[in-house]
Amino acid sequence: MELPDYSQLEKNIGYPFADRQILATALRHRSYVHEHPEGLSDNERMEFLGDAVLNLIVSHILMERFPNLTEGELSRVRAGLVNEDRLAAAAKSIHLGDHLMLGKGERRTSGQQKKSILADTFEALVAAVYLDGGFAGAFDLIRTHFAPFFDAIETDRPVFDYKSLLQEYVQSRQMNMPAYDIKDESGPDHDKTFRVTVTVGGFTTEGVGKNKKTAEQDAAQRAYDQLKAQDG
Repeated sequence: MELPDYSQLEKNIGYPFADRQILATALRHRSYVHEHPEGLSDNERMEFLGDAVLNLIVSHILMERFPNLTEGELSRVRAGLVNEDRLAAAAKSIHLGDHLMLGKGERRTSGQQKKSILADTFEALVAAVYLDGGFAGAFDLIRTHFAPFFDAIETDRPVFDYKSLLQEYVQSRQMNMPAYDIKDESGPDHDKTFRVTVTVGGFTTEGVGKNKKTAEQDAAQRAYDQLKAQDG
C-alpha cells in the first residue's frame, strides 16, 4: 500500500520519521480498517503505548519544572494536562486531523474534528515517535507541543477552568450552584497558602493554592471529579 505524503505533518511536529509505516499505523482509525480488510492494523495498540509514554514524559517535565509541588499536586496537575481536551488541542495545533485515515461514516460526521478521535490519535502519534526515535524523540515532541500548557502553570493560570466546568455540570443537571468559602490563609504575605471549600451536590471538597483563585480551581476540580465518579 502506497503511503501518503506525510512531509507536512512531519514538519508540523518537528520530527522526520525513519519508518513512515509506523506513522501510517498511528493515523489509521479502526473505522478505516473495518472498510479495508486487507491485513491493516488500526492505531488502538499504539494509543495504549502512547498513553504510558505521555504520562511518563509529562511526569518527568513536571518534576523538573515544579520542584516544590507535592506528589498529590503533581498528580492533579498531570491529570489536568493529560486529558482529552489538552490532547485534542495539541492535535489541532499540528493539524493532525488533516492526516487521519477514517472510514466513510466517520468522515461524514466530521470525525477528523472529534475531540475523542484527535486525542486518541495524538497518543498513537506519541507512540509512533517513541518507536521510531526512542525516548528522546518523544520527549522533544511533548516538550514542544505541550509548552503552552506547562507555561500556563508557571504563570499561575489554571491548566483547565474547572470552576466553569463544574458550573456547567450542575446547570445541566439543575443542581444548586457551587458555593465557595475561604476557610483559611496562612504564611507570610509573600508566600501565602489559601484553603478554600466548595459545597455542591450535597458534599464539600477542599482545595489549596498560593492564591484564592488557584485554591478555588483545586476545590472545583475535586468536586467535579467526585460528581463524575458518581455518574459512573
